[in-house]
Amino acid sequence: MEAADVEDFQTLYRDNLDLIYYYVLSKVANRQEAEDLTSQVFLKVVRGLDLKRNPRSLRTWLFRVARTTLADYWRIHYRGTASSLDGLLEAGWEGPVDEEAALMKSSATELVQEILKALPEREREVLTSRFLLNLSIGETAIRMGLTEANTKVLQYRALKRAAGLEGLTTKAEKNDHTPSGSVRASL
Repeated sequence: MEAADVEDFQTLYRDNLDLIYYYVLSKVANRQEAEDLTSQVFLKVVRGLDLKRNPRSLRTWLFRVARTTLADYWRIHYRGTASSLDGLLEAGWEGPVDEEAALMKSSATELVQEILKALPEREREVLTSRFLLNLSIGETAIRMGLTEANTKVLQYRALKRAAGLEGLTTKAEKNDHTPSGSVRASL
């Protein structure tokens, strides 16, 4: 890589790092995994980089690399069971993404991550399976080793607790600082 190419790549990296990271984070719901996968995306980008593309085409290609990397991740995560497009869709891959929507989702994604972290493990697992991986009640029950009825009850309780946490999180953001500048503990 020439010096000009290195500079161009650094610019591409700075301009798109957060966008790709939050997109990946929204798909894997784990900060460490998202960081690892984001680094894999940019390593793949370096290998096949064509800086002569126009910027819009380059960003589209960057998202294509991210989607492929995520598909590989889910394929490995589910030990090769996702061998077709239907399998990838069942595993949580949602296909092409609107770039602007990914930008807008980043703050919502952070809120969801905070709420999920605050939940007990079983409740976090049921919500992740149902709403992030798009698994059915039956698939979630099998994954968690529960009956479908227990899974429904657990999901209901988790949603109820998450709704309460969301309210507390919103209040904490509104009441973050008192007029005197000290931090108020509203939780």
